[in-house]
Order: sequence, then structure tokens, then C-alpha cells
Amino acid sequence: MSARRLSQAIAEGDGISVLVEIADDAAARSAQAGGAEGLVVRAVAFRSETDLPLLAYGPLPEDAAAGAADAVVLTPGNGDDALAGHVERCHELGIEVVVRVRDDDELARALEHVDPEILLLTAERADDEQAPLDRLLELLPDVPAGKLAIAELADASREDVMELERAGVDAVLVTGDVETLVGDAVPDV
Repeated sequence: MSARRLSQAIAEGDGISVLVEIADDAAARSAQAGGAEGLVVRAVAFRSETDLPLLAYGPLPEDAAAGAADAVVLTPGNGDDALAGHVERCHELGIEVVVRVRDDDELARALEHVDPEILLLTAERADDEQAPLDRLLELLPDVPAGKLAIAELADASREDVMELERAGVDAVLVTGDVETLVGDAVPDV
């Protein structure tokens, strides 16, 4: 099976791409039929029977096969060397890397140490009174031009997706029904 490029799926579409978290093949087929441009899983052992790129939360286990995922989400930890090692391993396997950042400091460190093509912005460290969407929009201006930005907003509404698109986000990672988020313009997949 040839690698499906997450970056290509995000960059080639008009407007914002929707990536959907799934747990099984039925959810994968439903997401593809609904207009998703990528699938997200929490374990790399799952392999969908769709044509969509598969993004897995990492790091990859030592025995990961190159076909287990098309891209992997890595989160900077206390050691930038560890992140760089995981990125190098993914590149050896031909797997795209998406670096998940929670604040400006993580974003700066990720750009300095591994310079990823794709960044996953999360509202995990939003203040108690700050809406997750507002936190994501606050992180976005620090993403350099030429990088792909994915917003992690599990319970996004259609209005949230439209606001993220207007702000320049390339994709949104969600759970649930993709058709309500992409509207009438369901692409042929």
C-alpha cells in the first residue's frame, strides 16, 4: 500500500480540511463518505480500508511498520532531543510528522529543534475563562508562513470551522459527523 500524504490532502483542497477521529472501519467509511480529508486514530495498530491519510497519535512503538500510519502526532516534552529522535525515526519510516503544541513556548521550541511542516494547535492550556476556539486563534499568528496548521477542536460546530478557515487554519481535527461541518460542498473522495 502506498503512503497517503496528509500534507497533500490538507494543502490541495479548497478551504479548510476536516480530519475526523475514528475508532473502526465503519466510522472511517462514514467519515470518508461525509467529506473528511483525513482520519485520526489514537493507536497505530488500526489500519483503515479507505483512501484517506491516517494520522496516529505517537510516538510510534519501536516495532512500528512503515505502513501503520501515514502521519504521526508528536508532542514536545521536557527533552527536545527525544522529540528530534522520534521525528528522525518517522522520517526513516517515510511517515509525516505533525507536532502538537499547547502554547507559544512549545511552538517556538518545535520550530527551533525539528522545524515541522505540519503543526497541530491545541487549546489544552487555555485559561479557565478562555474558549477553546479563542485559544487556537491566539496561537495561530505565531505559525510561520508556509507551515500547515491543524486546529484540534473535537466538538467544533460549523461556525467554529468557518471561523478557523477565515483565520487561515488549514485543517481542523474533530470527532463526530463530518457532513454537518463541511456543509453542502462535500468533495468527491
